[in-house]
Amino acid sequence: MIGSVSERNARRGASRYDAVIATFVGFLALCVSGYTAYMQRQQVRAAVWPILEFESSNGPEINFTLANKGVGPAIIRHVVVRVDGQPVKNWHEVFDKLLGPGEHRGSESDIRGHVFSAGESMTVFTPYDAIGNPIAFDKSNPLWIEMNKGRARVTVDICYCSTLGECWILRAGAVTPGTTTQTRRCPTPSADTFQQ
Repeated sequence: MIGSVSERNARRGASRYDAVIATFVGFLALCVSGYTAYMQRQQVRAAVWPILEFESSNGPEINFTLANKGVGPAIIRHVVVRVDGQPVKNWHEVFDKLLGPGEHRGSESDIRGHVFSAGESMTVFTPYDAIGNPIAFDKSNPLWIEMNKGRARVTVDICYCSTLGECWILRAGAVTPGTTTQTRRCPTPSADTFQQ
């Protein structure tokens, strides 16, 4: 009888030991699974990460462009354009502030709500001269000289998101490098919002 009690105690001890080992192995499996899910999420984030750049050029013509240099689409949610730090409503106001009031023409694209695919670039504004031609590189043309100087006065704040809902704000000047900061969400439209 004594032998059978000690055998039962030995089996109970082994059973407890097996349960502890099984629990530990299960916990390790859970940790590995969580880490794997985290790494997969990071890989998906990297695969859809957009990077916007705003710039201006003066040759062969003056224009302002927006490009997605990232690997995923950029969904434009909110835009503020400023001249000398003051918000403007549209590209005509930009033109008026740079050259003074008058009849100014140009080619413009609406970027609000636009989805920029990876590698996409868009000319968002090209000012035209009085006869409807883009202002081409010509150092003797006073309009080109004025617009070339004035484009440095233009800045933008563009809030955009990835397809995963992660958002960033690009703050850039037409001739100065931009900075991008992550944000929880894009601002709601306000009096400063660029209308087109």
